[in-house]
Amino acid sequence: MKIAFQFFAFLLLIMGLTFTSCVSSKKFKASEATVSQLQNENATILNKLNDCDAKVANLNTQKTSLLSDNAAVLNDLKVLSNESKMTIADQAKRLKNFQDMIQSQRNVMAKLKNTIADALMNYKTDELSVYFKDGMVYVSMEEKLLFKSGSDVVDPKGKEALKSLAKVIDGTSDIMVMIEGHTDNVPIKTKQFQDNWNLSTARANSIVRILTNEYGFDPERITASGRGQFHPVKTNETAEGRGGNRRTEVILSPDMKELYKLLYSN
Repeated sequence: MKIAFQFFAFLLLIMGLTFTSCVSSKKFKASEATVSQLQNENATILNKLNDCDAKVANLNTQKTSLLSDNAAVLNDLKVLSNESKMTIADQAKRLKNFQDMIQSQRNVMAKLKNTIADALMNYKTDELSVYFKDGMVYVSMEEKLLFKSGSDVVDPKGKEALKSLAKVIDGTSDIMVMIEGHTDNVPIKTKQFQDNWNLSTARANSIVRILTNEYGFDPERITASGRGQFHPVKTNETAEGRGGNRRTEVILSPDMKELYKLLYSN
């Protein structure tokens, strides 16, 4: 009986140790799992921290760049401000000179217009007209004063008008002269002239040659151009309108060289 009791006690002891061992093993495995989870979470947090550090570094770089750019802009503004303060008196003087020069040119052109009108006052209004437009003086001479139909040869009466005009403009310095030929929209095609554009250019050239070769006007101050039927001043639907469009215009403009020098000088 005593032996059986001892055996039973020993068996209980073995079972207790075995149970304790099983419990410890489960706790150990659970601890291992917890440690592994914590390690993973720690790695994730470290990665996020590294990303944050990188973003902070990038923002700091951008901030440094912006500060540098801002400093450069402020410096440029300061330089411009200083230059503006230094030259404000010169700018005011230049503006005054510019305004005086423009007004002077206006006065010259207004006087020139009146002088030309007086010199050509004997011609009829349906032969020529003198007017002021866009700061320039226009002397518009119709075909019947200058040319026969389809011809670029200037009639004697037209030459007399050009002679009177040449006396006025040759005595006026600092003006440029543009001769523009114009036609109506009725097509022309002859052995001499292929089209209206060709005719209008030939007529402008004829007047340039008379003014320069016969009346001594400075060829460096004169230009010829033909504009064909593309710039009518009247309707081409009537005979009277077409007659008004067949014209040659002498356009007088002030020489702009001095103005350009003033505008673009330092």
